[in-house]
Amino acid sequence: MNLNSTPMIQDSRRPGREVREQLSEYVAAYVRDAIMVGEFPAASFIRTEHVATELGVSATPVREALMILQSEGTVRWEHRRGFRVVAVIRQDVEDLFTVQAFIAGELAGKAARLVDSAAVAELRAMQRELEAAASASDAARVDALNHRIHRAINLIPGAQRLTSLLGITMHYVPLNYFGNIEGWAEASAHDHEPVFRALEAGDVEGAKRSMSEHILHVGELLTGYLEQRGVFARAEAATEL
Repeated sequence: MNLNSTPMIQDSRRPGREVREQLSEYVAAYVRDAIMVGEFPAASFIRTEHVATELGVSATPVREALMILQSEGTVRWEHRRGFRVVAVIRQDVEDLFTVQAFIAGELAGKAARLVDSAAVAELRAMQRELEAAASASDAARVDALNHRIHRAINLIPGAQRLTSLLGITMHYVPLNYFGNIEGWAEASAHDHEPVFRALEAGDVEGAKRSMSEHILHVGELLTGYLEQRGVFARAEAATEL
């Protein structure tokens, strides 16, 4: 596995509960992303000691992370064999982005009722930075600015429960790999304009529609990327065994 971009975690001999939980969530996020993009193939077993060595942590947070993933249905425990990867199929990815598009659209619609001109000006300023980063092929900068823009819009309504639900769906999106997806930076650079126009106009339905279309577009790009990597083909082969 390619871990060149993965920071090492310095694990203490006896980490406190909060530190262990943070480590477990970190490891779970790493393994979750790796499963989504096929780094851990469907039906393969995840070796605790291998992940621990690669990430520079003890076995405990890895085991805890795998229990988290088991509760999500991402991996399955098999007696005396370990944790086996559950196949990621196309329908899973499409369903994920359908739900995410709906929630993000609802938040954008609510934001359109409340946003003021100063907030939109700030969004546009961030967007100009994002477009410059996209032109410079700086995927990391595009990612950071895209996150800031979406977060700013999502927080405007103050709908904490809805925002929390959106955050749950984001757990399953392999954000660390988006820089490798052809067309993603361009989508982030160009899909936001209709959202901004709707926000400026106070157009609730327009904001919902534009944001939902943007999220679905990103989902289509990820689906194409996974298909090119053979993730779905391997998933189908695994389910036939």
